[in-house]
Amino acid sequence: MIGGDLTVARRGLMFILSSPSGAGKTTLADRMLEKDGEIVLSISATTRPPRSGEKDGEDYHFVAEEKFLEMRDNNEFLEWANVFGNYYGTPRAPVEAALAQGKDVLFDIDWQGAQQLDQVARDDVVKVFILPPSRAELERRLRKRAQDPEDVVQKRMAKADAEISHWAEYDYVIINYALDESEELLRSILFAERLKRRRQVGLAAIVKEMMGEA
Repeated sequence: MIGGDLTVARRGLMFILSSPSGAGKTTLADRMLEKDGEIVLSISATTRPPRSGEKDGEDYHFVAEEKFLEMRDNNEFLEWANVFGNYYGTPRAPVEAALAQGKDVLFDIDWQGAQQLDQVARDDVVKVFILPPSRAELERRLRKRAQDPEDVVQKRMAKADAEISHWAEYDYVIINYALDESEELLRSILFAERLKRRRQVGLAAIVKEMMGEA
């Protein structure tokens, strides 16, 4: 706003969190969403059935495979992937609307989705990879979660190495030793990225006013 209140209008950013399953990214995402009113969650569409306690439109948009493929073919996703036999995708329209309004959008997605978003919206993307303290701790967390059958736990452990191998593609990497510490690191990254000059689209007008050029 120009005149009196010199708040700088800015464009939102896409804040991507990725990790192998069980490393803690979903818990960290929930904490950030709870405490920061300027960031909203990107709700993915998926063809997998809901887990216990999950709600359509809050955790995921649960859709039939035929509907998902129709949306994909109509270019309604910013990114999509097939994971363990189920499709996941990011609806384009709500993300683009949030960014234009100066809201940040948080993504809890894998490296495949991060790569696709990087390709279509690089200037808007900030990518953070969350690592577990160790492989043993990762397996312990997966078993403690107790929502997946044993064969799925083994598949996720087998896939962990492939996921972790993409760590160098990310802007930031955090080893999640402790949730409180990791949360503070994430918030520091987000605040710094919000201050980047290219995202403060209202800055030029404010500077002109300060210099008496308005």
